[in-house]
Amino acid sequence: MVTAKARAVHGPDQNFREAELKRRELDTTDVLIEIKFAGICHSDIHTAHGEWGEVNYPLVPGHEIAGIVTDVGENVTKYKVGDRVGVGCMVDSCGECKNCREGEEQYCLKGNIPTYAGTDKYGEPTQGGYSTHIVVTEEFVLSIPENIGLDEAAPLLCAGITTFSPLNHWNAGPGKKVAVVGMGGLGHMAVKIAHAMGAEVTVLSRTLNKKEDGLKFGAKNYFATSDEATFTELAGTFDLIINTVSAKIDLNAYLSLLALNGSLVNVGAPAEPLEVNAFSLIPHRRSFAGSLIGGIRETQDMLNFCAEHNIAPSIEIISADEIDQAYKRVLDSDVKYRFVIDISTM
Repeated sequence: MVTAKARAVHGPDQNFREAELKRRELDTTDVLIEIKFAGICHSDIHTAHGEWGEVNYPLVPGHEIAGIVTDVGENVTKYKVGDRVGVGCMVDSCGECKNCREGEEQYCLKGNIPTYAGTDKYGEPTQGGYSTHIVVTEEFVLSIPENIGLDEAAPLLCAGITTFSPLNHWNAGPGKKVAVVGMGGLGHMAVKIAHAMGAEVTVLSRTLNKKEDGLKFGAKNYFATSDEATFTELAGTFDLIINTVSAKIDLNAYLSLLALNGSLVNVGAPAEPLEVNAFSLIPHRRSFAGSLIGGIRETQDMLNFCAEHNIAPSIEIISADEIDQAYKRVLDSDVKYRFVIDISTM
């Protein structure tokens, strides 16, 4: 059993404090990972603040994890000591249901086991990557390609796959017009990935403050949604819209931007309900959908795709003592574009 240093929050309105975790002894197919970097996701903030339901505090968030294998169980075949690996938003699933068998473990019919704020198969609460070590079954560990730095790899394990999966599923590529709503941690990855897939990309952001970045990341166009003329000018334009915003927006206005058979896919997860008028969908056979992360196979495909196309998130490295400040800055949209914790500062 390994004692890991960590940062934990003890209530929805409390700051992070130093903590220790007892990571389980290695089972036969387990991998022990020394965590080097952990990204900060908006989901971490929602959960830490108790906005998505009851939380069993103390809580150690973090599901964008990159590190090095330091030990393996006796039956592990995929990894060895010294390998560069990652862990994303889930650490296990039933492995037996139809969805798991098809490589869609994120949609496990019995419920996947999240990296934090869940309960593992041993009946213990799961605690995440704001810590120095983690133990995960090998089937839920990802291999990080050599040409991706561990600091840049961490956000790919959530922000990367959360945007790659719907772009992949809805066939973003040459000849497709894709709009990305929001230019934050998720949005900037969606722009980079959709561009690399060959789609024509447009950013829809509240203001033009990040226009220069959006164009640099691969967007062809950039519009301010605070300007009502945007919705008139772009009506019926897009084959696919990826909404990355974790706040309530006027979905019907955005649905009007879809072309015939177009789809608006929500990956942002606001705490408030979203309203859709049926007549925003019916006249042009439009669809409103949601997408979670990807399965383990698709997540590995995403990492390989990013390595092949030299795609990396834009990050700001912080120390473990700066987590509370980073949370505030995320809520104030004051980050370009993903905070990553240097775990050596634990």
